[in-house]
Order: sequence, then C-alpha cells, then structure tokens
Amino acid sequence: MGKDYYVFSPGRIKRKDNTIYFINADDEKRGIPIESIERIHFFSEIDLNSKFINYISQYDIILNFYNYYGFYSGSYYPRKKNISGFLVVEQAMAYKDNDERLFLAKSFIDSAIHHILRNMRRYEAVPDEYFEKIKNERETMMNAKTVQELMGAEGRIRKMYYECFKYMLKNDFGFIHRNRRPPKDPLNALISFGNGVMYTAILGEMYQTQLDPTISYLHEPSTKRFSLILDISEIFKPLIVDSIIFSLINNRRLNNSDFDTAEEVCFLNEKGKKKFLTEFENKMSTSIKHRKLNRSVSYRQLIKLESYKLIKHLIKDEKYKPLKAWW
Repeated sequence: MGKDYYVFSPGRIKRKDNTIYFINADDEKRGIPIESIERIHFFSEIDLNSKFINYISQYDIILNFYNYYGFYSGSYYPRKKNISGFLVVEQAMAYKDNDERLFLAKSFIDSAIHHILRNMRRYEAVPDEYFEKIKNERETMMNAKTVQELMGAEGRIRKMYYECFKYMLKNDFGFIHRNRRPPKDPLNALISFGNGVMYTAILGEMYQTQLDPTISYLHEPSTKRFSLILDISEIFKPLIVDSIIFSLINNRRLNNSDFDTAEEVCFLNEKGKKKFLTEFENKMSTSIKHRKLNRSVSYRQLIKLESYKLIKHLIKDEKYKPLKAWW
C-alpha cells in the first residue's frame, strides 16, 4: 500500500529523467519517491507542469491541493482505469429510486450517529439527557420520508453533539458552536482541517474501485464536487477525525501556539498541521481484527471495504450494512 507525501513549503516540482524533485525557495532539492507513494498533498504554492502530471499519472498518483489556510481546495487524479459502465448505471438508478436512495442515505447517517454516541460514551461528564435527545432524533431520522427530513434530523443531532464538546474536552479552545466558512476559532479550524484530510483519504481509496464519486445519495449530486465522498465521510469523520481531535487536545499535544489567525480566519500553522497529520497517519495505519473477514485490517482499508460493500449492494449481490465500530 502506497504512502502519503506532504509538501509544506512553496517551491516547484521538476522532473529529470525518471526522477522527480521538489525544489524549495532556497533552491534546496530533494527527491520524491514516486514508486512508493499514492497521494501527494500540497499545503503551499507550488509550480508544476504537464511533464510532471503525465509522469505521475503512470503511477496512478493523486494530487491534493490545500489553500493558504490549509483547507482542502481540490484534487487531480489520473484517468480511472478501474471503470464499469454497468456500475455507473446501477449507481444512477439507485439515486433515481427514492426508496433506495433513502435507504442508503439513512445507512450513512445511522453509522455516523453510532460513532457519535460511541465518542460521547467515553466521557462520563456528558449528561444523560443528550443521549436521550439524540436517540429520539435517530428515530425521527429513520422514519424520514425524504432526504430533506433526514438532513434536518442529522443537523439537529450534530448540533447536540457539538454542544457536548464542552464536556468531552479538557481544554475546549473557547469552542461555542460549529462555524465553517471561515472557521473563527482553533477548534473549528481543527475540525475543518481534519475533515478536509479525511475527504482526500476517502477519494484515494474510492479511486481504486469502480464507484463513480459524483453520484451520491445523502448529499445532492452537483457539479464541481465528489458528493459520494461526502456521503462516505459521514461514517468516518466521528470515528477517525473527532477521536484524533479529542486525543490531541485532552493530552495537551496541541495548543493555541499551533494556530494562526489572518483576516479573521483561524487556521493550523505548519507545526499544528504536522502534529495532526502525524496522528492521522498513525490512526489510518492502526489495525483491528475484522470479525467477518477474520483478519486484521487498517482503518484505511476499512474505507475501501466500505466502497466494496456499497458496490455489492448496487449490483444486488449483498445488502449494504454500514460500518459500526465494535471495538
């Protein structure tokens, strides 16, 4: 399994023969081990050309780009080789079928709620009333007749979940409520950064399957976004991103010195990004014993397995059961 490669400094990418180099602003050069990586993340301004694009495409390497504040901007991925017209048709038909779309949308959210409650149960300080309220909203969600009703219930659950952060974090960074565009405080900046990294991880795994990332069920398909990535991310954000955030803050490995503010936007500085990404890589490589496959699988492999389960459902091979962590 290939690795992720992170570039934090501005500079340029140069190809010489069959070697790729990154050259920073001081003309310092280092090689990029193309043969052993699957994804490159650029967190600063970078110059590259079509020679580089053509070369990395031979290795199926995905390029992920982030803006000045470290928030995900977009990706380049090579022409997909693992494609299936039949599956694309089945994906589209499932979207057009209201019952089928609702079933999948509810499955994604039900998994998210399972992981949200799993996080909350780890902290005794969380009042019982929140569990009861979320349980009631979960029932409302499962009885929803439209995706809009479903999203409404999900939004209320998320709001209650974020209200619980003050009981779950030893140092809440002054967190009051969730804000995204732009994040105004360190915790919101951390959530936004983590979610962006999670999206790229899911895109990288889904790229290796026959799924079309633009046909989705919970989030409305639209132009200029991989909406199926957003669907699947609902499962993994509380399971992976939030658990990393709680660990970093509660163990005081992340503090206010890891954040900067510019033009009323709060964001992780380079030191903070590296701390989060180190934990993210550790988490993604952590293995658990899969009770159905009877072998160890990493968190990253769980994402790919989720894509395969969705494929099996779409081709009427096996009904989709979303991941619900049992460990």
